[in-house]
Amino acid sequence: MNPILSVFLEILKFTIPALIVFFTVYFLFKKYLDSQIQLKAMENRKLFANQTLPLKLQAYERLMVLCDRISIPNLISRLRTNAMSNKELQNAMMIAVQQEFEHNNAMQIYTSEKLWEIISLAKNQTLAIIASANEGLNDSDNAGLFAEKVLKEQMKQSTASVDVAKSAIKKEVQLIL
Repeated sequence: MNPILSVFLEILKFTIPALIVFFTVYFLFKKYLDSQIQLKAMENRKLFANQTLPLKLQAYERLMVLCDRISIPNLISRLRTNAMSNKELQNAMMIAVQQEFEHNNAMQIYTSEKLWEIISLAKNQTLAIIASANEGLNDSDNAGLFAEKVLKEQMKQSTASVDVAKSAIKKEVQLIL
């Protein structure tokens, strides 16, 4: 046999098993490292979730408080005084709703888009009820007349938008727990 061919075959005898061992170790080591990376990623996600869950729950709590504070009966009981005119009460209520909403505007980063839309609609509907209740009243009339009219306007609706928003908040909280 040719000496070059015999040397080549001798080299192949050692090279092929070495390559097989190398690729076997390479793929096993790669699989091990990939699983370790996935394990670390899962640990990080769990740690992140443990840190963000309390923040999310606080955001939902604040949104529930927002809904309570912009509900028409609560606005009336909180803002109305005997010396107020209906225009003053209307302005105070509209300002209070807008300020409450602006104060909690950052909470939308913790909620779904759909929930934030529902909360925005509740705010807008509350403002619309307050605005429409002043029709037919004189600006100097007693705030009591305005308060009664606002409550009647709200009762005309089948369900208060604030109650719908509260229900949506509760449902979304159940999804994350």
